[in-house]
Amino acid sequence: MSQSARPPADTYLRRIAIVGRPNVGKSTLLNRLVGSRVSIVEPTAGVTRDRIAVPGRISTSDGDRWFEFVDTGGIGIVDRDDLGAEVERQVLAAVHSSDLILLLVDVKDGITPLDAEVARRLRGVVPPVLLCVNKCEGRGAAWGIDEFRALGIAHGPIGISAQNGEGLRDLYDTIGALLPAPEEPALEEPPTPYMKLAVVGCRNAGKSTLVNALCREERMITSEIPGTTRDSVDVRFERDGKTFVVIDTAGVRKKQKMADAIEFFSDARSHRTVRRADVVLHLFDVSQELSQLDKALTRYVIDHYKPVILCGNKWDLVSDMERQEFVDYIRDELPQLSWAPIRFLSARDGSGVEPVLALAEKLYQKSHVKISTGALNKALKKANEERSPTRTGANVRLYYATQTTTAPPTFTVFVNDKRFLNKHYVRYLSNRLREELELGELPIRLELRDKQEEREDA
Repeated sequence: MSQSARPPADTYLRRIAIVGRPNVGKSTLLNRLVGSRVSIVEPTAGVTRDRIAVPGRISTSDGDRWFEFVDTGGIGIVDRDDLGAEVERQVLAAVHSSDLILLLVDVKDGITPLDAEVARRLRGVVPPVLLCVNKCEGRGAAWGIDEFRALGIAHGPIGISAQNGEGLRDLYDTIGALLPAPEEPALEEPPTPYMKLAVVGCRNAGKSTLVNALCREERMITSEIPGTTRDSVDVRFERDGKTFVVIDTAGVRKKQKMADAIEFFSDARSHRTVRRADVVLHLFDVSQELSQLDKALTRYVIDHYKPVILCGNKWDLVSDMERQEFVDYIRDELPQLSWAPIRFLSARDGSGVEPVLALAEKLYQKSHVKISTGALNKALKKANEERSPTRTGANVRLYYATQTTTAPPTFTVFVNDKRFLNKHYVRYLSNRLREELELGELPIRLELRDKQEEREDA
């Protein structure tokens, strides 16, 4: 393994990679270090495939410090989808770009041939390597720590329990000693992301390839094998001085076809990613028909009022006429998303990727716009005049509206009795307000409030 160049140490967070053979607790340690369940933890070896990089703050002898911690796949994994070589390539990339490597072993298993092989590969790398002996719960396991000195790692061993938190005080102090803070650090905390993008869709739509195109590096394993990505992976990248986070997700699939707990957690995290995102990129393979899973995922995006771009991937495989046919097809299949923009791209060669990012940024900015009360009520009056909500036998009145929040733009409409406003009129009102207020490609949320609710609140 060789060390690749990195920028000066005062311009980025120090990066710490966690490496080791499969199932020694690397993901558990990452979750412990960053104080959040970021990586999927499951007994099956080889759950983690991609590099998962997360900023975390730990308390060292020099005070609280921020680092970027990187979870990696197991070296030597026999992957059920034959992706072992790709997993190891991601491990190598993490090692090459790190400032410190934590080599994790399992005290209960002792030194295995694969532990020895990993240690051999790490000899001669530029970053310091710190040996961490995991699963040292209680005093009974401490006797086995010294055995691992035979691996020939310069720093350590330190006995820890990633599960229970034992030994982490010594680990944090050693990290601080091996990576002293610069005298004048330019980046003491991670920059707050300007915008979070979620890339969602069915399996094999090209989501990981799109993430790599946005980041301009091979951050995610890409493969023709469906289900290559298992976790929701946050990847930071920069454009024009702004920090973005793009979240790759596992492809959604029918619950009855989930093979194991890994796929169950992957699916749950894909939906959680939608809730976390500022803008959703819903990716479709233009050579395939729209699936029921795509439609269900679209409903989830709508229910959470997320700005969404419908992205037709692999557009280089179809003609201009076919692209227009695909637009018509999408509009027919997803009438509830008539307001959502449709764009075409080729994630593999990068065509159309930057325009999609620019559009996502535009939608994000517009979703935070505050509409004046005057403009809002002018639009409400015009919509009411064009189509009255009055029903036979019921005198329905729209009094006024006010914007209560942004992202999504949320408007409260005060009426005399909301029971007489059916969903068709509410949909009409939403569409007209979206048009009149120039929010054409955004979801908006309407909340109806009537006199009865005012009396209950009084």
